[in-house]
Amino acid sequence: MLTAQRQNTKSTSDVSESKWHSSVRPLYFGSLRIDPPILQAPMAGFTNYAFRQIVREYGGVGLQATEFISARGFAWLEREVDAYPDRLWGIRDEPRPLAVQIWDNDPETLSRVGAKLVDEFGVSVVDINFGCPVKDVSERAHSGSYLLRDPDRIGKIVERVVSACAPTPVTAKIRLGCTLDSVSAPAVARAVEEAGAAALTVHGRTAQEYFKGRADWDQIAHLKSYLRRIPLIGNGDLDSPQMVVRAFRDYGVDGVMIARAALGRPWLFRQAAAAWRGDAIPADPTPAEQLDCLLRHYDYVVERFGVRHGTMLMRKYACCYAQGRTGAREFRSRVSRVDSQEAFHQTVRDFFPREGAVRPTDTRRVNE
Repeated sequence: MLTAQRQNTKSTSDVSESKWHSSVRPLYFGSLRIDPPILQAPMAGFTNYAFRQIVREYGGVGLQATEFISARGFAWLEREVDAYPDRLWGIRDEPRPLAVQIWDNDPETLSRVGAKLVDEFGVSVVDINFGCPVKDVSERAHSGSYLLRDPDRIGKIVERVVSACAPTPVTAKIRLGCTLDSVSAPAVARAVEEAGAAALTVHGRTAQEYFKGRADWDQIAHLKSYLRRIPLIGNGDLDSPQMVVRAFRDYGVDGVMIARAALGRPWLFRQAAAAWRGDAIPADPTPAEQLDCLLRHYDYVVERFGVRHGTMLMRKYACCYAQGRTGAREFRSRVSRVDSQEAFHQTVRDFFPREGAVRPTDTRRVNE
């Protein structure tokens, strides 16, 4: 677990931290520079263009990613209705680098869609999902984390997509395995690297665990010994700048990927980047600034989807911004019923919790 320290004394840790900060460096996917080596995770239903724009305004993220996309769904939309998934909203024009994550179990479909993303959309990275534990993806579609039981098949998929997308880097995101009794990540890591992938991201849980318990960072660190050429990105429970630094310093990863913790705190990337550099960590925005951020986020979504649909989509985001604060329950109850722009704005102004963050940010330098 990330919170468990290895067999180091405090004095050794202090010395190694000072030495570590002097050696921080960007991340490379082939020739693509990721600086800082802090990635925004693809999250279905959340990491759309509006969220990415908010994160970008605060800064601190080296690589952003779209929501993950069904390669089969992409191919069907293109073939049957001459359209593309809504999850590609904004990607043609937004700043690079930008990754798109795709999922399926058919090498031909994945390679064809990957090539389309490179050639027509100019994406910076094509990432393949081998970690999703949701039953619609894993058990029903035999994709995502279901494939972790077959490293050879994963290798063949990666090899085909790499060939189709060259020279654009192709990466893979995995979990430790399907269950605690069938940890396959070492074999999968070797297969992914040998197939020509540019990087591997590992979430420190099995599919069986979903998001329960704590991510096992010792298992993530163990995978470093199985990779010879490509970087290892760690993912799981990175909910503070201090946790990000510990991931680099104590577990030897080349990069980190922040996921759920940033949904209500998009400024977390800026704070994590400062911690990675050894700089003073910026304070959280004031409650008034956070409220303004939420309303700005709402306006981006409504501009794309219209008031009715946009308001419905923003209910879940609003709950993320309020999580862990005094009054969050009442706010959730009220905002989950709003159905107009006026009602959303009024509810946020009247009931958005302004106190009681569950994890206040330590604004000292991490190495102090």
